[in-house]
Amino acid sequence: MALGAGLAGLSLAGCTPPPATRTATNRSPSRSDGGSSATPSGRSLPEHLLLGYATAAYQIEGAVNEDGRGVSIWDTFCRRPGVIDDDSSGTIACDHYHRWKSDIDLMAALSTQTYRFSIAWPRIMPSGRGSVNTNGVDFYRRLIDRLHERDIVPMATLYHWDLPQALQDRGGWQNREIADWFADYASEVFGRIEGVERWVTINEPKVIVRSGHLWGSMAPGIKSAVAAGRVLHHLNLGHGRAVQAFRAAGSPGQIGMCCAATPCYPADHTAAARTQTAIEDTWQNTVYLDPILRGSYPKLTDRLPAEFVRGLREVERDGDLAVISQPLEFLGINYYSPTIVTAKGKETVRYPRSVSGQQIHPPSLTDLLVRMHRDYGLPMIISETGIPDYPDRDWRADSYRIDFVRDHVSAVLDAIEAGAIVHGIHLWSVMDNWEWARGFTQRWGLVHVDYPTQTRTPKGSAQWYAAVARSRELPSG
Repeated sequence: MALGAGLAGLSLAGCTPPPATRTATNRSPSRSDGGSSATPSGRSLPEHLLLGYATAAYQIEGAVNEDGRGVSIWDTFCRRPGVIDDDSSGTIACDHYHRWKSDIDLMAALSTQTYRFSIAWPRIMPSGRGSVNTNGVDFYRRLIDRLHERDIVPMATLYHWDLPQALQDRGGWQNREIADWFADYASEVFGRIEGVERWVTINEPKVIVRSGHLWGSMAPGIKSAVAAGRVLHHLNLGHGRAVQAFRAAGSPGQIGMCCAATPCYPADHTAAARTQTAIEDTWQNTVYLDPILRGSYPKLTDRLPAEFVRGLREVERDGDLAVISQPLEFLGINYYSPTIVTAKGKETVRYPRSVSGQQIHPPSLTDLLVRMHRDYGLPMIISETGIPDYPDRDWRADSYRIDFVRDHVSAVLDAIEAGAIVHGIHLWSVMDNWEWARGFTQRWGLVHVDYPTQTRTPKGSAQWYAAVARSRELPSG
């Protein structure tokens, strides 16, 4: 999963703050344009809306020292004292590298229709460049073949944060050459791995930029606004060159990118709150999305830290934005929470919060999807959304997760009825896993994992979600 919030697209600085008691609305008229329809028992899902799950390689695979895999920045980062909440790592994680067959069979038993996973760069190219590790390629080939055998649509992410350490030693995402390194890696993947219907280039640039290079709370653990600005531009450039490699390879399927996005709202009706919301929206979202989807950076002066802007501008070159803004088939949306901004530019809490701190307000997802459709016009896929377990509640029944999923699927249906095009929902996550800097202290899975034995036990939410997928009906309660 990823941490982050904010609206992508047009600022909501002039909007009315959302009411604290607002809930998702079920609209009753039947539609002939692909939208959902209400029934006495709930709501029908449109035929094109697939339900599934998302994972990331380092969080589930384990086997970090096996079959020729190289060292990643997360392997290195986890060795630093105190950076992971429980001093754990993804060395074993969910042991998915050895249990992938049974894991996919379990997903099939849970009526999974689409599965988003990531390909580990250091498993394909141990040094990040040059020779290709055929063991790594074969692992993902087998995985994809099994998904097809179980009628699950594969959606693969090229980069979900596990940069080969050898490339970090050469400057990582601060080095402009990485755009070419990433394109070379992508070309090898496109040429060797078939059967993926949707490709994602990079997962959540915002988290890589802010948590990895500005605050230093995630790998590679750098704290520099200048570095963060450089990294943003090079991530964008790498994305664009990977899309060019996809087109050059004549690969079947579709390609898109994945953003961490949430609507930003002013906490009150004051002009100051609206201004601060516009600033937050730029910092959270449009600086990541506009260059890729509009071919230009938004206004940065007085909206972002001066050192960040300096870092970005010092690496930008003529012609870069034409490469960055390659046409895409879809936009992946990772949604977890809205952001409410005060007149002093601080985030405030208006809604119930999960144990991860996310504010739970399903109508914000509707707002986000409708605005993304309006501002960017691409078909969308919910590439992540979810909630962690509450330690003091029954994880087997996990009624809180059922409520969350039901209300957020309903919010997606509201957005579809309002004109947004959404083709899939991937819950984070199919199973409990290693949650980056949180380690094993949070459990986001719909399937419980007993880590000492690696036993998988579907929670109540997994059974409920499977029933929805089978029936194509979302219960009203």
